[in-house]
Amino acid sequence: MLGMALAAIDGTIVSTAVPQIVGDLGGFAVFSWLFSGYLLAVTVTLPVYGKLSDTFGRKPVLIAGIVLFLVGSLLCALAWNMGALIAFRIVQGLGGGALQGTVQTIAADLYPLRERPRIQAKLSTVWATSAVAGPVVGGLLAGYADWRWIFLINLPVGALALWLVVRHLHEPAHPRPKTRPRIDWAGALAVFATGTLLLTALVQGGVAWPWLSAPSLGLFAASAALAALTVVIERRAAEPIIPGWVWRRRTIASVNLALGAMGLLMVAPTVFLPTYAQSVLGLGPIAAGFVLSVMTLSWPVSAALSDRVYNRIGFRLTAIIGMSAALLVLLAFPLLPYPGEPWQPALIMLLLGAALGLFQLPLIVGVQSTVGWAERGTTTASVLFCRQVGQSVGAAVFGAVANGVLAARLLDAPAPGLPDDLDAVARTLEDPGALSAAATDQLRRAVDAAVDHVYIGAAGAAALALLALVVLAPRRFPVITEPEDRRP
Repeated sequence: MLGMALAAIDGTIVSTAVPQIVGDLGGFAVFSWLFSGYLLAVTVTLPVYGKLSDTFGRKPVLIAGIVLFLVGSLLCALAWNMGALIAFRIVQGLGGGALQGTVQTIAADLYPLRERPRIQAKLSTVWATSAVAGPVVGGLLAGYADWRWIFLINLPVGALALWLVVRHLHEPAHPRPKTRPRIDWAGALAVFATGTLLLTALVQGGVAWPWLSAPSLGLFAASAALAALTVVIERRAAEPIIPGWVWRRRTIASVNLALGAMGLLMVAPTVFLPTYAQSVLGLGPIAAGFVLSVMTLSWPVSAALSDRVYNRIGFRLTAIIGMSAALLVLLAFPLLPYPGEPWQPALIMLLLGAALGLFQLPLIVGVQSTVGWAERGTTTASVLFCRQVGQSVGAAVFGAVANGVLAARLLDAPAPGLPDDLDAVARTLEDPGALSAAATDQLRRAVDAAVDHVYIGAAGAAALALLALVVLAPRRFPVITEPEDRRP
């Protein structure tokens, strides 16, 4: 849990310190890469670490991930300009990829099926706590100490996690291969390059350059060519990083697609709800964060209780019920009155967290239970990889949808010079005297309409997740029961 906390809190603690970081180091034009670079590194390394953990064991991969993360944290604290800080954030992300996938795999290794909901709920609590505490801690450190402490604070936490793992983590004994394992370095490099180009195109498209510009089209074409090359390399490899059975087995393929769709829909609350809360409801950043954070309160509780459902009706049906509820909740958001009260979207998020807790955890526990130890790391990594890619795709697609709706609604605005993208809207509304009352109201209504369309799109992603489960997933997951004496 300490190791997971390193990766979890790092995604949120930096956000509130961006003004101080930019003020000290400069580089405002590229500061978004503090987040994009970290996300890229985490995502593209997940499949690699999953295969390495299946080959060499979880403990060495987890130790290497913690060490790499701590080295990256120390280098971030010593950064002398924005370029160096971005590079060191990528080093952090290389370690974060090992933490996310390996911890989830270890949880399935150490706990039998009946106990996994309890430990997975605890891991979910780590993410929930980090989502709430990260921005607060980051703001306090940046405001009253120095932004470099945001990275230095990782060192004692990581050192304690490292000591506990080295001393107390004893993996179950498993037969070692008769021949020396062969690492698919060519496949690892191909996966890394393909993921980097694709995610760069998704993250920067419509931001750094237009979608139909030469950089965007070139990156998408290059990533498609590399993806084809990766398939060729992996088919010929003796021990591929992404083996073909990940997509040939119905259970794993359906869970990958379903959680990829969940990553897609998660963009609506995590990215666009804070803008809605501040721009439409007029809340401050802290209050807007609370509206979002209530989702993280109901999610772990629902996940912890999900075993009482799937033990009776199965993993697939439990996940279908959870995503069906999420679909209805997402469709309810556009029905909220304008401008409405803060408790209304907060209630929506509370219900959404409960629905997604009932959806995600049964699928992760279920798919991990269908494979043995030697395939569990690869399977877990493929699930997390698809979820991360879904989030990147969702940010790109829904960002284009929101800005398109916003521009269309403001086409005949009563006041000239109104912003036509969500980032500029928030800055404009911070200065009440900049616009007339009529223009301000039209701007708020345009944001309301844009976020409503995003939630409708998120409901479409929920429908895709349901389709993957109904059409592809078997009625009963083929669970493998491991003997108790194989566990420590």
